[in-house]
Amino acid sequence: MNFNPISKIDKTLFIAIVILISIGLIIIFSTSYSSAGTDFLNFKKQLVFSIAGIVLMFGASSFDYRALKNYTGIFYISACFILFAVLFFGSPVRGTSSWFNFGSFNFQPAEFVKIAVIIIMAKYLAKENNLFNDLKKIIVSGTYMLLPVLLIIFQPDFGSALVVMFIWFAMLFIAGINKRYIILILFTGLLLFTASWSYVLEDYQKDRIITFVNPQSDPHGAGYNVIQSIIAIGSGEIWGKGLGYGSQSQLNFLPEKHTDFIFAVIAEEMGFIGVLLVLGLFGIIFYRLFEIVRESQNNFGKLLVLGTALMLMFHVIINAGMNMGIMPVTGIPLPFISYGGSSLVSFLIMMGLVQSIYIKGRGYKIEKEE
Repeated sequence: MNFNPISKIDKTLFIAIVILISIGLIIIFSTSYSSAGTDFLNFKKQLVFSIAGIVLMFGASSFDYRALKNYTGIFYISACFILFAVLFFGSPVRGTSSWFNFGSFNFQPAEFVKIAVIIIMAKYLAKENNLFNDLKKIIVSGTYMLLPVLLIIFQPDFGSALVVMFIWFAMLFIAGINKRYIILILFTGLLLFTASWSYVLEDYQKDRIITFVNPQSDPHGAGYNVIQSIIAIGSGEIWGKGLGYGSQSQLNFLPEKHTDFIFAVIAEEMGFIGVLLVLGLFGIIFYRLFEIVRESQNNFGKLLVLGTALMLMFHVIINAGMNMGIMPVTGIPLPFISYGGSSLVSFLIMMGLVQSIYIKGRGYKIEKEE
């Protein structure tokens, strides 16, 4: 097979992703220094994840994405099975059974379920031409999504469940469903949230939502993380304090500084300029994704890229928002930057599938021109 993916991929998209990964590695390296001592384990593991993820991205880019339509049933069954298995055999981390433990490495199935959901919804929406005015088909798609969402909530991992629900709703929305069905879905979601508040959400999850409204209501408890994050962001000013010199991160005032609150570390150590750089790189990625959508030759490919773009956008908005205190803390990572092998590798695999769509669309365009 004569194929060189490096020469055919969208290089602008690839370079933007690599720079974001590099920024993430630099910040994780920086946070390895603290008043409690020096520990480079997270940096070393993230470096391994980065290399493995990039290799898998190139592998996915050489794969014909159109073949994925033949395996959606297997993807769905596998996703539900692994989410069910992690409830019983997963290793508890901070009160949730969301990970399988393999020595010094952890694997979080929910991150890869997001990929399966995008593929399943892309096939379903591409196939159902008259979906927009058929409530039954919308309910069927929602019923399929309900099982993995419930299994994720039972872990409990409200953040990942929220992402899956958003992917389902957002992909229905961009497919152009009737406005009255959108209102019905939102109303149903409100009812489910009300029921979840009483019967599903853990106390710490309720505290996060309450402190989102008023962080000062519990400044030494549930609101502590958000308050320290806001302080870190504000203290960075224009140019930042310099790598390794952030007081909030280096003195361990800022919890989860390499995962949930890495955006605050960027703002503190790299300043407003660093934040602009990161957001600008995400802007380039979104621009290229929407260009690939425009050039895609079939609805399945368009929906795959749109689903990926929407998932990335949701992660960026929620993560940056919770760091600034304008979104509730949900544990959603900042794509390509936050520490976490499962999320990084899953994002890179999706980018590989996007590159496959780009390569196929570009090949079709060249053939057409010839």
